[in-house]
Amino acid sequence: MAGFLLGAVLLIVQPQIVPSRPAINTKAETSSQSVQRDLLKKTSPRNDFKENIHSNGSCQQLPHTIIIGVRKGGTRALLEMLSLHPDIAAAENEVHFFDWEDHYRNGLQWYINQMPFSYPHQITMEKTPAYFTSPKVPERVYNMNQSMRLLLILRDPSERVLSDYTQVFYNHMQKHKPYPSIEQFLVKDGELNVDYKAINRSLYYVHMQNWLKYFPLDHIHIVDGDKLIKDPFPEIEKVERFLKLSPQINASNFYFNKTKGFYCLRDSGRERCLHESKGRAHPQIDTRLLEKLHEYFHEPNKKFFDLVDRTFDWH
Repeated sequence: MAGFLLGAVLLIVQPQIVPSRPAINTKAETSSQSVQRDLLKKTSPRNDFKENIHSNGSCQQLPHTIIIGVRKGGTRALLEMLSLHPDIAAAENEVHFFDWEDHYRNGLQWYINQMPFSYPHQITMEKTPAYFTSPKVPERVYNMNQSMRLLLILRDPSERVLSDYTQVFYNHMQKHKPYPSIEQFLVKDGELNVDYKAINRSLYYVHMQNWLKYFPLDHIHIVDGDKLIKDPFPEIEKVERFLKLSPQINASNFYFNKTKGFYCLRDSGRERCLHESKGRAHPQIDTRLLEKLHEYFHEPNKKFFDLVDRTFDWH
């Protein structure tokens, strides 16, 4: 009997993904809020928990889903596309709760305060690309919610390296600061500089192994970032199914902008594109050096494919 009661308690405590537009159940809703309140009281370093409930019935709550990465993989595009769905409530900015010590020490009450107000039928979501490559993050997310659904968007590792460099390069340019050429980062003593941080971030199998210590593979949906750029709708359909959302986003929500060179969004007659910082041209790089980069990632990519039982069209 004790074992049965313990199992029942665990089933109640672990937050679950809320199905799209369920029938209103006030009793169940109150129970869920009570569980979250108890969790916050236990984990907050200060006993100052306040329920952030709006008069319209919406409230701030812990995320049901997190986009964990990868940096320069298309996380912003994925978040913007998913925000087309009426049952998604997404935090606007990267929260960096689990990877920045100053933020993590603030406790879950601080974390929940960074979330958008959402209704009971909505899925609350945040995205912080640095989570995927941060060693401490998987365990911390697991300690918060063992049944968390995770979204990971990946691109060809070589292309991701170039995008990584491009972002940092433009950040320096905007501040009128000089920045070395990409060759100065990629080459060391005539060989490929495998200590370059951007290369390490593209060793997907290394970081994925860390996440799989805590979460089963069926709790991590991998979005093909290269396909999302070329044809976003099929990839978004897969995410809707993974999150158990009703199919609300359709092909008409996307249109190709010839000027920008990538897909933009159309929602209720309004059109919008990603920030101008997206889709920037990569630096010119020597063909032989690019081939070295492709060769270097060949074995790590194979290891990743074996790990996730899936292949991608990467060099």
